[in-house]
Amino acid sequence: MSGLRLLAAGGAHIDRRGRVAGPHVAEASNPGTMREEVGGGAFNAARAAVQRGVTVALVSLRGGDQAGETVAAAIEAAGIEDLSATFLDRTTPSYTAILTQEGDLVTGLADMALYEHGFARQMRRAGVRAAVAAADAILCDANMPADAIAQLVALAGERPVHAIAVSPAKAERLKPVLGALSCLFMNRREALHLAGETARTPLDAARCLARKGLHAGVITAGGGPALAFRQDAFFTLAPPPVARIADVTGAGDALAGATTAALMRGLAFPQAVREGMAAAKLAVESERAAPAMGAEAFRAALARVPQPQRA
Repeated sequence: MSGLRLLAAGGAHIDRRGRVAGPHVAEASNPGTMREEVGGGAFNAARAAVQRGVTVALVSLRGGDQAGETVAAAIEAAGIEDLSATFLDRTTPSYTAILTQEGDLVTGLADMALYEHGFARQMRRAGVRAAVAAADAILCDANMPADAIAQLVALAGERPVHAIAVSPAKAERLKPVLGALSCLFMNRREALHLAGETARTPLDAARCLARKGLHAGVITAGGGPALAFRQDAFFTLAPPPVARIADVTGAGDALAGATTAALMRGLAFPQAVREGMAAAKLAVESERAAPAMGAEAFRAALARVPQPQRA
């Protein structure tokens, strides 16, 4: 580890992914398989950041059930300091995704009432305040309600705060703090939603968000080129070739975690995003939401990521 400390805050919950065995038929029973593991935007990103050489502490919430014990064990196994709170009378949050045979999302169901109930209270804990003070950077996701995100940004002071949009609906929670974010990671739909009705393309959205005060952002487009911007510089990054799309779940989180770790190590923004693209490649090629990123595998993936091009 480099000695750099990242505080991650947000989702760490049960992640279920059902894959349809053949062509998806709407409003019908579809044969397929269901897998379950621990995921969540902040946790997935934290696992990527740890593997890219930074020390990570995680603030999340879980219930006093077997699922909560499973989440706690996964955080420990990942080598992440666990600052989460357990609510004994609550159910651990979960996310269930239904995927096509090719790995594309059909629909997702987020059962995350505990996050709405408890995150703002968490931000007032002395242990969380101390963790923010000890961190070199913050990474949060929009599973946290808007008031908790605002509290975290206020606690961060001059420390960089990076954020993951999670979904178009939850991205709304980041609007009040856009000007305070160092970088926002989002997909095309989330970016267009945040930008408003006048935006038609990712570049439109990026320019609009920059005018709204967002310092930097990365807009992914599935298998298409990602658009990244920082201040007045806009550039695209073509995705590297993928051997096989195993599962798209967690690719954006891996990109966010690896990019954040690279920025913390002092890489220039375009090269940091290249590292994020390499992490995303490893994620989509893996059946797991947070893949192993050994040094050799990461170097090979990074070598396949094209250099950024001006947009």
